[in-house]
Amino acid sequence: MTATQKADLDAIVIGAGFAGIYMLHRLRNELGLAVKVYDSAGGVGGTWYHNRYPGAMSDTESYIYRYSWDKEMLQEWDWDRHYLNQPDILRYLEAVVEKHDLARDIVLNARIDSTVYDEDSGIWTCTTDSGEQITGRYVVTALGLLSAKNFPDIPGRDSFEGTLVHTGAWPEGLTVDGKKVGLIGTGSTGCQIICAAPDTAEHLTVFQRTAQFSVPSGNGPVTPEYVDSKRADYDAIFEQVKSSAVGFGFEESTVPTMSVSADERRRVFQENWDKGNGFRFMFGTFADIVTSEEANNAAADFIRSKIDEIVEDPETARKLKPTELYARRPLCNKDYYETFNRDNVTLVSIKENPIKEITPRGVLTEDGVEHELDLLIFATGFDTVDGQYTRMDLRGRGGLRIQDHWAEAPTSYLGIATTGFPNMFMILGPNGPFSNIPPAIEVQVDMVFDVIKAAEAAGAPVVEITQETEDAWTATCREIASYTLFDRAESWIFGANIPGKRQALMFYMAGLGSFRQKLVEEAEAGFPAFGLKQTAEAVTA
Repeated sequence: MTATQKADLDAIVIGAGFAGIYMLHRLRNELGLAVKVYDSAGGVGGTWYHNRYPGAMSDTESYIYRYSWDKEMLQEWDWDRHYLNQPDILRYLEAVVEKHDLARDIVLNARIDSTVYDEDSGIWTCTTDSGEQITGRYVVTALGLLSAKNFPDIPGRDSFEGTLVHTGAWPEGLTVDGKKVGLIGTGSTGCQIICAAPDTAEHLTVFQRTAQFSVPSGNGPVTPEYVDSKRADYDAIFEQVKSSAVGFGFEESTVPTMSVSADERRRVFQENWDKGNGFRFMFGTFADIVTSEEANNAAADFIRSKIDEIVEDPETARKLKPTELYARRPLCNKDYYETFNRDNVTLVSIKENPIKEITPRGVLTEDGVEHELDLLIFATGFDTVDGQYTRMDLRGRGGLRIQDHWAEAPTSYLGIATTGFPNMFMILGPNGPFSNIPPAIEVQVDMVFDVIKAAEAAGAPVVEITQETEDAWTATCREIASYTLFDRAESWIFGANIPGKRQALMFYMAGLGSFRQKLVEEAEAGFPAFGLKQTAEAVTA
């Protein structure tokens, strides 16, 4: 493409989940750009289109698991439980698309396999899996954090004669009803399946890789009066959410754990156990659970005491009790530990009794037992954050491959832009905020919108950050993470769930409110890090 040729589109957005939908609305409906969204799925929704496994739900309370920008839908869209199930979330996103007439610019069943920047023209060329090529001045990747599926390479996997499925690609119509079900993985997804599957499955065998700290969700029906009270206070609710650390709708505690007596600690833990929600328990009880090992042990000991209270079989309780730090993504489920008291649920600790191989009939463990199965579910997570990028042919300035740019670790500035990839913006890229995802998406989409708006006002120059800017942000994120206990736990937060993957920092750990302030400061200065020189007054005019 020569410098005189024009792009097909102003912007190409990759991904039609929460981020892609909002990005399309802002760029097309508000800025008037020519925009298309491409997604490999057969419908919109991103994560919530693909993840249809039994028990799939958000662990964010219903009243804030939605967009804050559509004031009408906040008042009109109803809910009847404290947490939304997958079908509810998908219906909501489909309704947003319909209301704002977005479907006409969303291309489904079209996976973007290649995204290449041409320096001479300053234009991106995206190529779909069918060979179609589309060009655009800007590219926005709305790929999601949890979309590149992780399939452990277990011997004999391809020999299984039953149904084998990853939770991130659950086929429509597949059920566990009346089946002997095996489940590998006990992260957030696996725990949700554990709570749901025994209701209709003949038997569930849980192959536990890592014992999990799980607290109750507090899920249950809500009254119309409760719904009305949230609707009446939405402006304040979302301002609090976006100004808080984790964005889950509660006030984070400022009280150090060891500043109160043991009895008071237990009272606070019990109170929040009864209220429910994993992030509330980790961040709403005391201020230092993720920074002080002594405080962390106090919270962990409380949860372990609950396992002993709840689980009837002492050996099962022992296997369920984590022995490491309480420093993974906090989980919440309704009746998680209670489920292991059911007659049709078996727990196998594969740290103590590893899987030897998958056989045509099921799973053979080292103790010689062959667990016969009809359905084997891999709840083994995702190659998070950068996995969707490194599986794509993504090339920037001078043919720079993203795999080479991120050879040491995935890096960015604000989780939004990365050096050597001009006019490319990421939503939830590496080193964005560790927080509730929808509000984090909103603040990042708003930032990308403001940068593009400023670029258009300045005559659409090349928008690019420097290596020094990216390195400085990476250093900031590393310093903050070093004050927490998260980097001492092997979890997907640092890429530790992928065999052979270099563990790397993936998030900005200082909170959504702090992150949002960084965006405000950058915007008020006229986006100097992005190479834009206009004043803040021109940007906001």
